[in-house]
Amino acid sequence: MKTHLSLAVAALALTACNSPADKPAPAADATAAVTAADAWCRPSPNGAKAGGCYVTLTAATDDRLTGGSTPRAAELQVHEMKTENGMMKMAQLTEGLPLPAGQAVGLAPGGNHLMLIGLTAPLVAGETVPLTLKFASAPEVTVQAAVRQPTMAGMDHAAH
Repeated sequence: MKTHLSLAVAALALTACNSPADKPAPAADATAAVTAADAWCRPSPNGAKAGGCYVTLTAATDDRLTGGSTPRAAELQVHEMKTENGMMKMAQLTEGLPLPAGQAVGLAPGGNHLMLIGLTAPLVAGETVPLTLKFASAPEVTVQAAVRQPTMAGMDHAAH
């Protein structure tokens, strides 16, 4: 009986040595990532309840930006700006923003962007704002967005 118990303990020990934690992560986990670059937000006027933020996202595999969160606002939504019948319109992308594999997708003034709804305080130039971005498949990504004015002339679109 002791021999069988010793063999069982040895087998368990060998199994533990080959646990999944000792093996490299599957390639699918590594490729599901989304990288974020150049995150920034526009300063908001005192009393504003919403603010616009921008970032460039690149997904390793097809994915979608579905939303996010920040301690600086009640909600973080993905919005689009488009012209319909000569009028600029803004709307939430309730299905999220497609991120084709390997293609940089820029969220920028006058186009797709992040909206911070229900700001807890104005966004002030010079500070940074943490934004946690959520995706359909990839793990969340948290970025520190610098609050600043747009760098290109002619890109001012009010609070967006």
